[in-house]
Amino acid sequence: MTETTERTAALHSYLAYRDAPKALRWLESAFGFETVAEYADDKGLIQHAELRLGGVGIIVFSAEEDYDRPARKGETVGHGLYLSLPTQEAVNAVFASAIEAGATTVWEPTNTEWGNYRFRVDDLEGYEWTFGTYVPGLPQADWS
Repeated sequence: MTETTERTAALHSYLAYRDAPKALRWLESAFGFETVAEYADDKGLIQHAELRLGGVGIIVFSAEEDYDRPARKGETVGHGLYLSLPTQEAVNAVFASAIEAGATTVWEPTNTEWGNYRFRVDDLEGYEWTFGTYVPGLPQADWS
């Protein structure tokens, strides 16, 4: 008899890039993602790709249409991706590799008034990425 286990809910993002093959390589070098699946069509467009970084999974595909991107209002476009890292040192290391790969700084690594150590950058196509020590859903005492 095969035993089944119940899986909990998980959240994964998907992003359309105008140049998805270039975005995949950039996400690997800038943030340390590993591409674990990549399916291109006969035109070289990415139909489906999956990237992992620890417990984080994202899906990337080629934008065949020119999707609207929200305009920045002040410091943000109002949405983006947030990845929680275990230490300030890990946050600093990702920031350094992102800047070296050509990311645009929105916020340099710093402590916030609510106890999160974080930075935000834009990637090569303008998506906002924030990396910090805050873990959504956990009490503040459990943050690094």
